[in-house]
Amino acid sequence: MYLYTPDEIDRERAHHQAVIQGSDHLDAKRAGNLGELAFEQFCREYLPVELWEWKNEEAIRRCNPESFCGHDFEVFGYAVDVKTSRDVSSFRPENLLDSDPDDDIVVMVWRRDNEDALILLGWERTETLESKVRTQDAYSGEEPEKLAHLAVRSMNELHELGPNTVHLNQQPENPFAPGDRVVKPDDDDASVAIVVEVLPPEKDVSLYGQSMDGEAVSVAFPSTLDAGPGNWREIHPAKLASYCDDQGVTLYTYKHSNLSPAEYPFTPGDYVIKPDYSDPDLAVVVAAGDERDGDQEITVVFQHQLDEHSNGRAYVPPSELESYCAESGIRSYTFANEDLDFDPQY
Repeated sequence: MYLYTPDEIDRERAHHQAVIQGSDHLDAKRAGNLGELAFEQFCREYLPVELWEWKNEEAIRRCNPESFCGHDFEVFGYAVDVKTSRDVSSFRPENLLDSDPDDDIVVMVWRRDNEDALILLGWERTETLESKVRTQDAYSGEEPEKLAHLAVRSMNELHELGPNTVHLNQQPENPFAPGDRVVKPDDDDASVAIVVEVLPPEKDVSLYGQSMDGEAVSVAFPSTLDAGPGNWREIHPAKLASYCDDQGVTLYTYKHSNLSPAEYPFTPGDYVIKPDYSDPDLAVVVAAGDERDGDQEITVVFQHQLDEHSNGRAYVPPSELESYCAESGIRSYTFANEDLDFDPQY
């Protein structure tokens, strides 16, 4: 068996993709997406990456509708379907064949009620499932005990279908996740960028007409995102790729080793708090000063000031915040960069 624990990004993407898909059975579709993510992690850890393909990888990464391929994965040339359920009776041979009899292999994934962990129970060839159903049908009365168990092979046996290989444990080395603030460390005037999506390490990415050697991330710059139709800071980072794809926001792709975490990550429009206060008020960054002596001054205005001025929840485009506060007589406050923390509002 193989245990998979989805992180917050995967859980949000699994749910949002199910919403975008327009599924009539949202919970089942979300669980199915998590099951595919679980099997993808298994493949990445134990199977040669050039010999398997996840058909729905981009759809789930960008929360777009699936292409309605007949199966979820191709592994060593076999069509593989992933079945995810809380009820293990769903994995009985006749039930598996009733739901999808046309694939070569079925992988069975059990999930906990709250979907915080999934277990890959095993797999079986469809032809073996068909044989067992025929055998069951040939008996009358109670089913023999030897046929009562679930038909399943160990997950570790799956690699035996392919060639011997040492190309195992090909987990990404990329340290970044959607929502991270990054800069190019070798650029003295580098702008802060937002990680939008982390591309699979095997994805063929071209930069300036040449293939990139290494893992890639796609980023967007706050000024570009600010020009969009919505307040992107109120969108969960897992959904940023979907938002940028829908709105045509320009993304820039970099080799992950050419980026580093931003030491001064704040930009106008960010929601922040001063964490050493016992009950900190939500503030909005108005301006980020120049970096001096290893620090940076951040000018903020408190959200309740904006709300009081507009008689309701106010959103002012980040590029207009500084002039809006000055013209409206709204007092601003200055803090050191190191004294503030992000306070996401999604």
